[in-house]
Parts: sequence; structure tokens; C-alpha cells
Amino acid sequence: MKAWQLERLGGALSLTDLPIPEARPGGVVVRIEASSLMSYMKDYVAGNLPIYHTPDRPFIPGGNGAGIVHSVGSGVWHLQPGQRVVLSSHFVAQENVQNPAEILLGVTANGPTAHRMQADWPDGTLAEYASFPASAVTPAGEMSKLDAFDIALTMRCIVPFGGLLRGRLAAGDTVVVSGAAGAYGTGAVMVALAMGAGRVIAVGRRAESLDAICQLAPGRVVRVVATGDVASDADAIRHACGGGAHLAFDMVGNAGDPNITMAALRSLRKGGRLVLMGSMTVPLPVPYTELMLNGWEILGQFMYPRDAYGRLFDLVRAGLLDMTPIRPIVFPLAALPEAMDAAATSSNFECVVMDHHAE
Repeated sequence: MKAWQLERLGGALSLTDLPIPEARPGGVVVRIEASSLMSYMKDYVAGNLPIYHTPDRPFIPGGNGAGIVHSVGSGVWHLQPGQRVVLSSHFVAQENVQNPAEILLGVTANGPTAHRMQADWPDGTLAEYASFPASAVTPAGEMSKLDAFDIALTMRCIVPFGGLLRGRLAAGDTVVVSGAAGAYGTGAVMVALAMGAGRVIAVGRRAESLDAICQLAPGRVVRVVATGDVASDADAIRHACGGGAHLAFDMVGNAGDPNITMAALRSLRKGGRLVLMGSMTVPLPVPYTELMLNGWEILGQFMYPRDAYGRLFDLVRAGLLDMTPIRPIVFPLAALPEAMDAAATSSNFECVVMDHHAE
């Protein structure tokens, strides 16, 4: 098979020939049809993101993908060769322990036990075939009728879906999405609408991008262009909410200040919840007394539960989640360097998708 191998972060990335892997106990081998490319893949490969940890030997990078089961190992009973499936990079250790380690296959791991998991399962999806633990593979079911590239687009929504589930979004809730103009932020708006949010407040700094997001559901999605002043931004968000939000979902990326996040927190009504799923390079100054008096919850969330893909597919199948606003930009697997350039500059309504078997 053809596979991309990364020597190390900041090292050589090369397209090479490798044997098709054999299915391991508890694992499956999938013939990858399509995969979505992370927008920050170019910086990741260049070693510009030091928080990421990779195997201490050359490995196949790449996150989520869609494909056909090629073979299954012992101890795998439900997945069968020929099934179309989705592969999730999010892999949680299966032992019955209080704090199971978790990694992102083909991407990163955090902590000693996670590093051992990564050494055992080092490779991701940027190859013609991938060996994955069965618990990170979900049957596509009725979604199998769709083109593999269409299935790959749902990967834009699966991460924010995990955060909205964590935040206990209920039908009719008013939801604030901060960092809405980013790729995952836009996905969060789409999923919140699908889950029945009564109103979604899209918060960000780029007015033009926010205007495009409002077109997802005119009148139901309202924009707030952030100024960076916490008090005035919180007032603007609360006004757009009609009094205050039930849930705020924070998807700011690599924020250098906490201002937008704090404005989202202060836009909550009593008993409101703030879900943190982005990244920030500075501490979040939590206002102790304000938090206590208002009964606010701050909830951290990393990725999504194992059943999330199946539940997301339910939303698509029911016609509640419309993926058509996201436009795929397709590259053959061999054109990964060009695809990484495109992903770094693509808009929040574009998704770079790799075609793993293009002629």
C-alpha cells in the first residue's frame, strides 16, 4: 500500500510503500476511501505545535477517515469485512479503571500511559489501509448510501457535537458559540441547530464570516462581532439572547487573551453552562463570587463519547443536520503537501478531503 510516513514532528514527510497491515486482536484493518485533513496539519508536520506528542519512530499521521472493513482480528464480533465504517482518531483505553488514558490515533498523546498506548497503536489514516482498534471504528449503517467524501464531511461536526452533548443542550435552548467563525465553531452552530437550539448567537471577530454563518438559519442565528471588551461584548451577547443564554460553547483556538471566553461566561442566565473545548495560552480568570451567585457551571470537554458518531448519523439521516453548507475540496492521497497548503487557508465552510484511491 501507499502510505505517508512522518519521521518526527519537524522531520521528513514521505510517501512510501508499506505492506498492508494484518488485523490485530481487538482490531480491524480498513481500506480507507476518504479522510478529512486537519486545518493545522502543515504546522503540525513542521513541528510548530509543541504541545503535540508523537511516537519515537516514523509513523503514519492522519485523524478521522471513512472506508471499508478489509479484515478483522480475533475478539472482534460485530464488525465484518465489506462494511463501510468511520474511523475515529479518539481512542480510549478499554480497561475498567477510574481514569482510562486516551489518545488521538495518528495525532498525539498526553501522559505516560497514553504514550505507551501510542507506541502500541502509532499510526493514523493517511494511507490506503489503516489498522485501528475496533472501539474506534463505527459502522456507517444507512450512511453507507452516501459518497465517502460526504461521510468525511461529518468529521467537521463530530468534535463540537461532543461538547454540545457535554453541555446538555436541550431543544429550545439559547446557545452562544464563541469562536464561531472557525471551522469547528461553524460546525458547532450547525449541530446546535440540528439538536433543536431555539437561538444560536455566533460570536467572533470577523463580521463577514459571521454574516455567512447567519445564513444557515436567518433569524434563528444571530451574530455578535466581538470587540475584545468583556463588559460590552457580554452586554451585546445578552441582548442578542433576549436576556441570557442557557449554554455557551467556547471553541476559540489558541487564544492569547480570555476576553471572548469571559464575555460568553457572563452572557449566561442563572444556572447556565459554559463548555470549554478550544485552546488558550493564558489562564482563565474565573470570578469565584460571580460564579457562585449565578450558579454557573464550567465544563471541560475533550473530544466525544464512543457512541457520538452513531448519534450524529441519526441527525443526518433524520434530515436535522444538513451538511451541504460544507464544501469538500478533494485532493488525491499523493498530493498531501498541496492539500496541507489548502487546508491552512480554507474557509470555515470548506473542508479538505483526501481521496485515498484516486487514479
